Amino acid sequence: QVQLVESGGGLVQAGGSLRLSCAASGSGFSINYMGWYRQAPGKQRELVATISSTSSTNYADSVKGRFTISRDNAKNTVYLQMNSLKPEDTAVYYCSAHGLGWVNWGQGTQVTVSS
Repeated sequence: QVQLVESGGGLVQAGGSLRLSCAASGSGFSINYMGWYRQAPGKQRELVATISSTSSTNYADSVKGRFTISRDNAKNTVYLQMNSLKPEDTAVYYCSAHGLGWVNWGQGTQVTVSS
């Protein structure tokens, strides 16, 4: 079982930046890739970005060029640097860890972008 703890959310003005962190803990697991997803009120959860164990990355079109996902393997931590934030980026952001046949989610962290 993998435990994920997110931090770094908050309130920011449009055009501003935030960095989210996700620390993974536990034992006996092998993570294939980790990701960030988000869910806005009244909408389905959607992919933001993923990063593989070899640091291959994938981004949603809506965040390309503005968000950067990275990982620190020594700290078992994944980051999401979010720049040029827009009001439409407002959502609860969830960290995820994906293995063979399983996925674990963090508790989520609120990001609110004011116009």
